[in-house]
Amino acid sequence: MSAKKPYEIPYDVRAQVMAGLALAWDGQWFLKVNDKFGWDTAAELNIRTRHAFGRLEMRSTLQALGKKKADDLRDALEVWQAYFRMFGADRGVFAGDYAIEGDTLTVTVHKCAAREGAKRAKLEKDVQACLTCEQLWQIWFSSLLPDHDVSQETIARMGFGAPVCSFRVTARKK
Repeated sequence: MSAKKPYEIPYDVRAQVMAGLALAWDGQWFLKVNDKFGWDTAAELNIRTRHAFGRLEMRSTLQALGKKKADDLRDALEVWQAYFRMFGADRGVFAGDYAIEGDTLTVTVHKCAAREGAKRAKLEKDVQACLTCEQLWQIWFSSLLPDHDVSQETIARMGFGAPVCSFRVTARKK
């Protein structure tokens, strides 16, 4: 056995590497399903998988924070942001602005790593990332606020020619 000190990856670098690998895993999965079954099947399965994973993301984040649910819409946004900071939003994976007015959250997305990856893959259609977002915000916030009726309105999507993506999420107490 060598007397050399074992390699150790710093904690903050580990989180960055794992976030990148998660995105790469997702992208590679989509590409392989696309190669074998075609774009339509790959897109449908990706939507279903991404939505299921969205629920897991928020439930796991709540658990990590020692919470059963978010207190209200503002708290749900704070929980969501904690997840995305952990996942790499502060390293350019995602960039967005948020505004809450009453029971409505408006999200404006300026940068989306999933969309950028789809463009780099040069698929026959590069909107698969946009398709997963059609109800993803509703799924995230429904998971964080299970005692609320949550709806999502898609206002604009970069994948369909808009300069930004924009979503309106409304959460009303049941």
